[in-house]
Amino acid sequence: MRSNRIRTTVLGATALLAALSLTACGTDNGNSESSKAGAATTVANTTAKQPPAAAPEKEATDAASGTGTGTGTPKNTAPPAESDGKNISGFTNKAGTTRNITTRNTTSGRTTSAKAPTTCTGSNTRTRVSKVTRPINHLLLTVTNTGNRTCYAYYAPKLRFDDAQAVFPILEDSQPQAVVTLNPGESAYASIGLTGEPGAGPAPRKATHLQVNFAGRNPGSTSGTAAELKLPANTVWDDNGFVTYWQTEMSDALQY
Repeated sequence: MRSNRIRTTVLGATALLAALSLTACGTDNGNSESSKAGAATTVANTTAKQPPAAAPEKEATDAASGTGTGTGTPKNTAPPAESDGKNISGFTNKAGTTRNITTRNTTSGRTTSAKAPTTCTGSNTRTRVSKVTRPINHLLLTVTNTGNRTCYAYYAPKLRFDDAQAVFPILEDSQPQAVVTLNPGESAYASIGLTGEPGAGPAPRKATHLQVNFAGRNPGSTSGTAAELKLPANTVWDDNGFVTYWQTEMSDALQY
């Protein structure tokens, strides 16, 4: 009897312990599942409340290209530097004002005005005399402006052969439409008919030198120094010859 009682007591204790173990296991599993579910709900709620993260690479690209909405300052957009002062126009400084910068012309420190024209004379020209084949018995006078100012070759040259007292006759029919104007380096021409009709006057005579005087602005006047020229060999002239007015073209002078 006593052993049965002891056995019953042991079995009851064992059953009690097993029940307690089962209860504990069920409680832990429920708490674990509940904790996991609660944690997942908390993370989901937190994620839903936070805004999506910005894309830093996209924002940086937009700011650099000037098309984005960011307020950052692009790194490579420094204001234009003020250079050495050569031809800068419309430069805007930090204060927002615009000013023009120009360089100073260092080639010439002053302004020079063009010199007024003068009269062609023996001192500002070079005069040459040469023999031509056509027309026959003719010489050609060439005067070149060697000065640095424009000069006017007025009327016709006034010629004297050797020690002749009278000026050689001028052919009035050769007068041009306007006064011949010579810029520096330019030339004018006059032809000399050495003789007239045979037997129409004194006999021809030889000459070795020719004096060329330049006419002034006023008719009949003479200006400046004369040019002294050596004539070609065997030059013969008479009082019936002539000299033309100054011409701008050689062909115009040699047509008389």
